[in-house]
Amino acid sequence: MLVYYLNNHFMQIKPVRKKLSDEVLTRIEELIRDEVWAVDSYLPSERDLMEMFGVGRPSIREALYALERMGLLRINTGERPKVTRPTPQNMLTSLTATARLLMDQPHGVMHFEQARLFLEVGVARHVAEFATPAQIGAVSRALEANEVTIPRSRAFAMSDVVFHRVLTESTGNPIFLAMHEALVEWLIAQRQLPTDPEVGNRRAFNDHVALFEAVEQRDPERAGQVMRLHLEHAWSRFGTVQALSKPREET
Repeated sequence: MLVYYLNNHFMQIKPVRKKLSDEVLTRIEELIRDEVWAVDSYLPSERDLMEMFGVGRPSIREALYALERMGLLRINTGERPKVTRPTPQNMLTSLTATARLLMDQPHGVMHFEQARLFLEVGVARHVAEFATPAQIGAVSRALEANEVTIPRSRAFAMSDVVFHRVLTESTGNPIFLAMHEALVEWLIAQRQLPTDPEVGNRRAFNDHVALFEAVEQRDPERAGQVMRLHLEHAWSRFGTVQALSKPREET
């Protein structure tokens, strides 16, 4: 009896349709993927797209703006949308709003700091093992630039980010680089500039020196250890996270 009722009930319900803009987005995405509209080519005008898909201007525009956020289109005022190649940055930038909401949750910042630790410890180990002489030279130059800014809080914070970016870039993996840039952007927003730049910045710089030496000496294990200690120093300095290395006990 119950099965008969459910079957009879659901047969009377019409399937839920996707929004018109979502249908347009899917169709345009397929056409771009199939290279009907190749990278660097221009889409038809809004009016032509309206006729092509049989929808109104709002649905077309909503689909186009969504495709721009995905990194598949570039939209400039007065021009037709241009097909572009998506990048890892596009993917992670689209997650920024979600990331900020997650960071506002209990232990949110801790979880993001831990994600950065896993990434950067792995990066340090990889660079120590596989970096080319040219890549090690780039890390060395970033280290020199970092030292010059020690007395100035804001300048040091910027050169600190550059040092870690150059190190991550040395992996040759654009996904790692995009992840690093996103994590740093999200976490830096949670921090205040220190009031003791000479002491704190000098300690951070010394960590960078030890990290560079481990990389230069091709010692992955040491590089990973130094990076872990360096990030833990940063946590204690900015007061963002405590005892991240230990699993959190459930309550």
